[in-house]
Amino acid sequence: MLDTQTALIITAIFAIVWVVFGWWLGRHIKSHEDFALAGRNVGFAFATATAMATWVTSNTTLVAPQLTYQFGIWGMVGYSFAALGLLLFAPLSQRIKRLLPTGFTSGDFIRLRFGRFSWRIFLIISLVYAFSWLVSLGMAGGILLESLSGLDYHLGMTVILTMCVLYTLFGGMRAVIATDFIQALIIVIGVIIVAGVVIDNYSLETVHQNLAAEHPMLLDLLFPAALLFLFNNIFFGLGEIFHSNVWWSRAFAFRVDTAKKAYFTAGLLWLPIPIVTGFIALAAPTLGIFPPSADMIGPMVAANVLGYGGAILLFIIVFSALASSLDSLLAATSDLITQDIYNKHINPDADSETLMRIGKRVIVILGVATWVLCLPKLATLGALLNFAGAFVASTIWPIVLGLYYRRLIGKSAGLAMLLGTTSGLIGYFAIGFYVAALISCAVSLVVCIIACKLNNTPFNWQQLKTPMEDNHDL
Repeated sequence: MLDTQTALIITAIFAIVWVVFGWWLGRHIKSHEDFALAGRNVGFAFATATAMATWVTSNTTLVAPQLTYQFGIWGMVGYSFAALGLLLFAPLSQRIKRLLPTGFTSGDFIRLRFGRFSWRIFLIISLVYAFSWLVSLGMAGGILLESLSGLDYHLGMTVILTMCVLYTLFGGMRAVIATDFIQALIIVIGVIIVAGVVIDNYSLETVHQNLAAEHPMLLDLLFPAALLFLFNNIFFGLGEIFHSNVWWSRAFAFRVDTAKKAYFTAGLLWLPIPIVTGFIALAAPTLGIFPPSADMIGPMVAANVLGYGGAILLFIIVFSALASSLDSLLAATSDLITQDIYNKHINPDADSETLMRIGKRVIVILGVATWVLCLPKLATLGALLNFAGAFVASTIWPIVLGLYYRRLIGKSAGLAMLLGTTSGLIGYFAIGFYVAALISCAVSLVVCIIACKLNNTPFNWQQLKTPMEDNHDL
C-alpha cells in the first residue's frame, strides 16, 4: 500500500531522530544506576506513558488482529484482558518498592526471597521469554514493512533492531522512557483516528451481517478453542508482567509515590487498544481480504480501508509500538544479564563504571543475537509468543505468594516454576498454544499450595532489605 521510497523515508526519519535523541539524553549519564534506572526518579506522566507504550507491542498491533481473525470475538476481547497484568501489577509495584528499596532487577527478589536454586530456574525462564519477545518484535518490524510496502522482510527487521539498539545504547533507561512518552502519544492518537475511519466506512452492523452469513464461528461465544484462549491469555499476560524485569526495573525507576498510580492508569489506557485493532480483522471477510499469513491481517485491512494516507499513519503507529517495546526489553534484559549473571556469577566486585560498560556490551550482543534468530522467520508472531506462555505463567504464584505470604520459601518456588513450565510445554505441543499458560499456572499453583502447607518456618522480610547479600537455600 506504500511505495518503496515513502516507506524508506519514514523509516530513515524515525531512525535518525530516535538515535540522535537517545544520544542527547545520554550525554550526562555517569553511573550504572542512572543508566539502568534513570536515577530512580521518574514522575507520573513519563511513568504512565512508558508502561502503556511498552505494553502496546507487536502483540497489540499485529497479533490482536491475527487472533481475532482466527478466534473471532473472544480473540479481540480476550486480548484486551491482558490489561489485567498492568492493573494487578500496580499494587505489586508498590510492595516491591517497599520491600526492595535498593533493588535492581526481578532476579534480586527471587534470589533473596527463595535462594539460588529458584533464582537460576527463574533466570532461565526470564531469558527464554526475553528472547521470544525480542524475536517477535524483530519479526514484526519485518512483517510491517513487507505487508505495507513490499520491502524485504529482512530489511525492516534489521532497521528497527539497529535503531533501538543504538538509542538504548546511548541513553539507557532515560532514552527508553523519553521516547516511550512520545510514542505513547502517537499510538493513542493514531489508533483513535484509524478506528474512527474504519467504523465510519464499515459499520458494526455490516460487519456483523457478513460474519453471521459466512463465518458464524467467529461470532460464537461458546467457540471452545476461543474460550480456552481467553483464559489462557489472562494468565499469560499476568505471567508476562509479573515476572519480567521490564516491569520490575520500572518499579525501581519510578518514584515511591508514582508506581502504583502509573501502572493502574496505564492499564486503563491500554484496555481499549486491542479491541480497536482486533475489530479491524473482523472487517477482512467483508473486504474480501485473505492474507497469506494471519499476522499480516491488521496492516492489510487498515491500509485497504484508509488508503495511502492511512497506510502511512498505520506504518507510524505500528513502528512506534514496536520501538517502544523493543527498547524497553533491550534495556531490561541487559540489566538482568549484567546484574544477575555478570555481577553475581562472574565479577562480584565490579564497580559502577564496569557494570555500565558491560551493560552496553550486552545490549549490542542482544541486538545481534535477535537479528540472527529473526532471519529464518520460523513461526507466526502468535505462535512464537504463546510458546513463552508455558514459561512465564509458572512464575505467577511464586512471585505473588513470595511478595505477600511468608510460608513459601526456598527450593519449592523453583520446583513450582520448573514443573509448571514442563507441564505447560507438554500441553503446548500435545493440545495447542491456547492451553500452555493455563496448564503451567495450574501446576505451579498446586506445587506452591503443597509447599506452603508443609512449611512451618516463615520468611523474615528484613532479609530483602540488603539486596547485595545472598540468602541460603531453605
